[in-house]
Amino acid sequence: MKTDAEIRRHILDELAWLPGVDESHIGVTVEDGIVTLSGTVDEHSKKVAAHEAVKCVAGVKAVAEDIEIVHGEDYSKTDNEIAKAAVSALEWNASVPKEKVMVLVEDGYIYLTGNVPWEYQKKAAQRTVENLRGVRGVINTIEIIPTAEPSDVENEIKRALERSANLEEKGIRVQVDGRTVQLKGRVHSLKERELAEKAAYKAPGVQKVQNDIVVQIHPAYST
Repeated sequence: MKTDAEIRRHILDELAWLPGVDESHIGVTVEDGIVTLSGTVDEHSKKVAAHEAVKCVAGVKAVAEDIEIVHGEDYSKTDNEIAKAAVSALEWNASVPKEKVMVLVEDGYIYLTGNVPWEYQKKAAQRTVENLRGVRGVINTIEIIPTAEPSDVENEIKRALERSANLEEKGIRVQVDGRTVQLKGRVHSLKERELAEKAAYKAPGVQKVQNDIVVQIHPAYST
């Protein structure tokens, strides 16, 4: 099994590959496979990229992210400018239903509210605005209000999991209770765990996914 020192070294190597991200400004600590990120970046997109990169490293069990966004003068925008840019970007995104999402900007933070029928639409709204210049963070409280009843959600999710070439573990168990889905089983990385959750959220009528999948270190990584 990888030591914490090995995991930290691999994370630093992964961060060094990120375009536009200065890994020397990001602190990395690892304890029992749990990673804490700290430091500063000048764009929200770089903060997200660092978080995603860490999840791809084998041996990582969880990530606590405490990176601060510090904008330079060239990137500073007023709340009004950010709000106008966010509304315009959402209007151009075909994945976000028109007039279903409201935007509030305060001190560089975008607050998204409203309701949409699908989880992917909620996430699309966040992805659309989180990389806008001047944005310090996004608080997404959009509600999921399905338009269809989940008649065969369990089978839909299982078929989606089977179609995923990136999921090595085929022993994921699915349990459906109303509009809530519970996932159990074992996978080899946080990324696989996340892929299973995304597959579940794509099923019709799903409002909540309780992801109880355990990340188990692959035998190939043990010594």
